[in-house]
Amino acid sequence: MTILRLLTYTPSPEVARTIAAALLDARLIACANIGPAFQSHYVWQGVREVETETQLWLKTRTDLRDRVMAEVARLHPYDVPMIAADEVTVNADYADWVAAQTA
Repeated sequence: MTILRLLTYTPSPEVARTIAAALLDARLIACANIGPAFQSHYVWQGVREVETETQLWLKTRTDLRDRVMAEVARLHPYDVPMIAADEVTVNADYADWVAAQTA
């Protein structure tokens, strides 16, 4: 069975928790994993930047992809947040749990 796994990076653990809580309350995700800090190197508006970001993984049903991505973008403080999604194969019990939590 498959579920959808989404990844984004936030400027802090607090922002990650806020996004996760909103999506859980709306029953758009079954769970969120807030990971370690990463050092991100990138160019933004012509300036080379180095920032610490917090990893946020979200698990949901595949049919909720567009709604979850739109809500993450709406809640995210970045002008252009990276929101990646992929389908992953999981055990049936876990997939059933994700479906029940997002029903």
